[in-house]
Amino acid sequence: MSSKEKLLLLILACVNFTHIVDFMMLMPLGPQLMKIFKIDAQQFGLLVASYGIAAAVSGFCLAFFADKFDRKKVLLFAYIGFTLGTFACALSPSFAILITARLITGVFGGMIGSQVLSIVADTFGYERRASAMGIIMMAFSFASVVGVPGGLFLANLFGWHAPFFTVAGLGVIISALVWFFVPSVSAHLGEKSAGEKRLQVLYDILKTPNQLRALGLSTVIMLGHFSIIPYIAPTLVSNAGFSEDDLYLIYLVGGLLTIFSAPIVGKIADRKGKYPVFVVFAMLSMIPIFLITNLIPTPLYVVLIISGMFFVFSNGRLIPTQAMVSGVVTPKQRGGFMAINSSVQLMAQAIASSIGGAMLIQRENGYLDHYDWVGYYAMLMIFISIFVARKVKNIE
Repeated sequence: MSSKEKLLLLILACVNFTHIVDFMMLMPLGPQLMKIFKIDAQQFGLLVASYGIAAAVSGFCLAFFADKFDRKKVLLFAYIGFTLGTFACALSPSFAILITARLITGVFGGMIGSQVLSIVADTFGYERRASAMGIIMMAFSFASVVGVPGGLFLANLFGWHAPFFTVAGLGVIISALVWFFVPSVSAHLGEKSAGEKRLQVLYDILKTPNQLRALGLSTVIMLGHFSIIPYIAPTLVSNAGFSEDDLYLIYLVGGLLTIFSAPIVGKIADRKGKYPVFVVFAMLSMIPIFLITNLIPTPLYVVLIISGMFFVFSNGRLIPTQAMVSGVVTPKQRGGFMAINSSVQLMAQAIASSIGGAMLIQRENGYLDHYDWVGYYAMLMIFISIFVARKVKNIE
């Protein structure tokens, strides 16, 4: 891997880092926000879902013009809008305004992920792509290690607004890095055929079973994954007696583990095959899902072991998934398809968080019933994803 490729991946990882921290920060802030705004689990689920719904709609709309522009320009436009939206979140004085700000942030945030993945896929051939995706996925690890614990520290010290101010400030700096150091990614522009229909991306997907299966894989994975994630922090505090002051340890330990595991998983997937590695980690991820959704008051070290397993196995499942999904289209179709894929993922996340919230029942003392139901549902989705992934074929 050349120095230019490493710099590109570093900047794209920084983009993903702030994007992920902005999204992830709401979840550990759940107990605090539920108290401050006097909202229940269902309303908190709506707050999480609001970003996903807006992002899904904008990602869908992006699909119809993403491949008509330089990918760098689309990414920069979206990232600047995301940064401004995060500033709006930081300034929100009420629950209603915060939801509105999350919707605005989601509109631009929904464009970021697909463009990052499209740039990586256009730059790295399929035989090297899982390794590159592993580096990009490390942004999630650093978000967990640095972003979330740091955000919680700032929230405890200065209030919940502080983490969003910090992310927005970093966004200004990273926007400059994108502007000056990310090269133009426009080779796909020369491949567009004359007279191509405005809705060509949808026609291509609907007439190509392989692309439909790839979108199905993304959907099923997110329907399971995000039914659990938003409620880990609230249930640890209310059900397992976990201290709010210790929540950062969940993300710190899990993130540290995935910093080491993500690039290793990417390299193994490139050598041994994306699907076999996906199956192994999909099966392994069911173990911590069962444990974390059936927790009773438990010693801190046991919770950290279980949550660490959850981070490593879930992250290991997503790395080969991203590589498999990106390989079902040609470069000239990739921007539009990945935008649709991102939209589908985000909508599935929003639906999943609402499904999880609908299953949970909050007692007067704050205890959340039926989190185990959410876990069984998530495991069913993982089991289904193994069969869907088997049918997804690389065409490159």
